[in-house]
Amino acid sequence: MRTATVHRATQETQIDLTLNLDGTGVFTGSTDIGFFDHLLAALTKHAGFDLTLACRGDLHIDDHHTVEDVGICFGQAFAQAVGDKSGIARFGSSHVPLDEALVRAVVDVSGRSFLSFDVAYSRPDVGRLSTELVREFFKAFVDHARITLHLTLLSGTNAHHQVEATFKAAARALRQAVEFDPRVSGVPSTKGTL
Repeated sequence: MRTATVHRATQETQIDLTLNLDGTGVFTGSTDIGFFDHLLAALTKHAGFDLTLACRGDLHIDDHHTVEDVGICFGQAFAQAVGDKSGIARFGSSHVPLDEALVRAVVDVSGRSFLSFDVAYSRPDVGRLSTELVREFFKAFVDHARITLHLTLLSGTNAHHQVEATFKAAARALRQAVEFDPRVSGVPSTKGTL
């Protein structure tokens, strides 16, 4: 089982997060940001990960610190859980529609942090979640997971659909990338390390 637990305590947030890459798609916990919890549940469901989260943030200020810090912890846990990357597929890609919205996600579990975020949402918030924080979540995740992730919104008019499709597309690409490939011996790199 590829699992990791991360604890983060600052003056802005207190987070305990456990990630299992070989789970069954179960999200347990809450950030007290309803739509963000919905997105985390969708991500874990479609990635096939299990995620347990206890989070208290300074929501009286705004949602930024909570969303970004959950991304940091999720990335750190991912990096720990994936280990030396022996035997994984390494690359993953997906196209995910949600009604009129369509998002493409491409990932490389490369050991190098890079986010391409070609996404413009049709309104500034969904529920209590500012849509600009979607990029902040993925940027924090990518930086701490040390992966390359390209996210592109190809179509859509409904912001709820656009954002949810972004999380689901990332989930499906991540699932593909961390799956074991029986044809891969050792680390999937000509360098011998990732």
